[in-house]
Amino acid sequence: MNIQDSNKKNLKWVGTRRVRPDGIDKVTGRAQFGADMNMPGQLVGRVLRSPHPHAIIKSIDTSRAEALPGVKAVVTHDDFHDLPSEKLPAGEADINFRDLVHNIIAGDKALYDGHAVAAVAATSAVIARRALKLIEVDYEPLPFAITLDQALADDAPILQPWLFTEGVSPRPQSPSNVAERLEMGIGDPDAAFAKADLVVERTFTMEAVHQGYIEPHACVASAKDDGHVDLWCTTQGHFFVRAACARLCDLDVSDIRVTASEIGGGFGGKTTIYLEPLAIKLSKKSGRPVKMVMNRDEVLRATGPTSGTKAWVKIGVMNDGTIVAADGVFHLEAGAFPGAIIEPAARCAFAPYDIADVRAVAYDVVLNRPKVAAYRAPGAPNSEYPVEALLDEIAEKLDMDPLELRLKNAAKEGTRTAYGPKFGRIGCVETLEAARAHPHYSAPLGPNQARGVATGYWPNFAGETSAAVNINEDGTATLMVGTPDIGGSRASICLMAAEELGVDYESIRPIIGDTGSLGFNAMTGGSRVTYSSGMAIVKASRDAVKEMCLRAAIIWGIPEDAVTWEDGHARPAGDNAGKFAPLSVAEIARNAGKTGGPIAGHAHINAQGPGASFGTHIVDVELDRETGRVDVTRYTVVQDAGRAVHPGHVEGQFQGGAVQGIGWALNEEYVYGEDGRLQNTGFLDYRMPVASDVPMIDTVIVEVPNERHPYGVRGVGETPIIPPLGAIANAVSRAVGHRLTHLPMSPPHVLAELKAAGGD
Repeated sequence: MNIQDSNKKNLKWVGTRRVRPDGIDKVTGRAQFGADMNMPGQLVGRVLRSPHPHAIIKSIDTSRAEALPGVKAVVTHDDFHDLPSEKLPAGEADINFRDLVHNIIAGDKALYDGHAVAAVAATSAVIARRALKLIEVDYEPLPFAITLDQALADDAPILQPWLFTEGVSPRPQSPSNVAERLEMGIGDPDAAFAKADLVVERTFTMEAVHQGYIEPHACVASAKDDGHVDLWCTTQGHFFVRAACARLCDLDVSDIRVTASEIGGGFGGKTTIYLEPLAIKLSKKSGRPVKMVMNRDEVLRATGPTSGTKAWVKIGVMNDGTIVAADGVFHLEAGAFPGAIIEPAARCAFAPYDIADVRAVAYDVVLNRPKVAAYRAPGAPNSEYPVEALLDEIAEKLDMDPLELRLKNAAKEGTRTAYGPKFGRIGCVETLEAARAHPHYSAPLGPNQARGVATGYWPNFAGETSAAVNINEDGTATLMVGTPDIGGSRASICLMAAEELGVDYESIRPIIGDTGSLGFNAMTGGSRVTYSSGMAIVKASRDAVKEMCLRAAIIWGIPEDAVTWEDGHARPAGDNAGKFAPLSVAEIARNAGKTGGPIAGHAHINAQGPGASFGTHIVDVELDRETGRVDVTRYTVVQDAGRAVHPGHVEGQFQGGAVQGIGWALNEEYVYGEDGRLQNTGFLDYRMPVASDVPMIDTVIVEVPNERHPYGVRGVGETPIIPPLGAIANAVSRAVGHRLTHLPMSPPHVLAELKAAGGD
């Protein structure tokens, strides 16, 4: 690992590699994940799912299941109300509750293979499974659309009769499978293309992939006699879960208390709800706690993958490599309900480059697949991969080094983005320069090997965050945040708190508070947590320090403004304030009862200015021309972290994103049969990378500080998954000898390309 630091500062804790607070519990098996929660008298909940990709549900008869001994409750869509599209309270994004409730449990139609149609709660898993077989559903199968081309065809079956395309004028007069059209850009790309010496355009396709978290969705709901509900679940946003479940289950927000378990992977896929409202309804009906856990088949068939995509990209350049115009059209799969994440797709497509005339158009398309969910920089890989592939082709045509082409056009401070604002201080150029200087980039290649590069961008998010710092009577500190830790954020906030308080890292204990313990927190996602929770913890720590200075002033009998804080001690601000020995945190805390009571600091913020993130990846691949197999032989990630609060965790984010990108580029895909049913519903057939599929991944942490954060932090979790797709596709295309335009580049696809080109 290599850190290029442009943000030098004399810090004791920030920037060090400390053992993560949750590490021991996780490696010893003590950590409580979603399926580890149990309650006395709990029932087992199971879901009946549609075997059809598209079908009218003419009737559901649950009487035989309800009569089965041991069955305590059954729910169907009739137990829920149809709801309008409305905005959740406390600042969450717009949620279409009509679609949400129909996705959780089908109403008049089943819209994809695996769509929930009923749920049962029974005294054992065996009885619950038997009950599902006794539920009689009368289906009327309908024509279905599994691919984008099928969904966009003139004779396509319409999934949602109330769906009229947004973003077009005049408003369409008939329903469509296109939920929304979004366009953004600056200048006049049509005119600018006429000035270009070289114009290249291509169409690219990429298949849908799943986040692949190891822990499936799980929850336990306990509805009490007084109407209150306790809910434990594996989630990236328990405040969202509270608000959504309250609305779907006809409860006040204050009636539900949600506790987030440890999370065994999420990557954006646990930012929504599936089982939770069903468990609450079953618990209310049965009067007993209900536990529900998905199996892998259910996870893959019924929870959100990311969007498959069809993209057309056109770029015009001068002979010296200057990009003069760019245009792109991106169709993203939404699944059965609107929600393809098209805004980031349009926003990020050309963002790494300074282009005066640029346009990006994105479409949200529904089809008979499970509704998509976020997956690590959602939308950005879908649009940036085609752009990076086209740039590589342009570099070949101009006989230009691909990194030099990117450096010539790299976005920098003051560059206007296609979506309007100008960049502040960013590290795009620095990551490209660090990649060019890395030994990997100039290393020799062997037979059948090739090298690819690509750059990626993610804007990062911030948002509403609450935090508390409690000083204990022995001088230790307890931190409470409301953002579930999915990437080591507890260690990072402890490091920042230790820096502010001036105490040892080991004397700080972090807690993820439940929804009854803290003010509202936006969910963990968008690379916002270390940034925004870090800001909140810094503010809360400074609040606690101010209070400790006041307590020292009381002890010494001097004015509060005559006390300063330095290296974890209250000190007189100068000789004229008096000659008092410094007071440590422990000494001040020991006297808290005599000076005013408990000592704590709090913060409630709506963080802004998260800071754009850029990364550049270098990858070497080796092609087996007889089988089409591609092996990744060397990989290097270069990314701007602003400041690496915990370098080890930053490296882990870099490497994890790269591995997921390798899977997306080379093997992972949803495979549907002619019957519209998912065929690869387990990890044996859904081909995620394993350790033997990837090399050791080198990392270079570039630090161009984000001036909006007290420690210069930029989020790092999203960006690493963006460049791998383009970098690997470029390397494979160079190894094959012509441009490949479909992901994944799995052995059957690559072998077909080789045969079509007359290869061996």
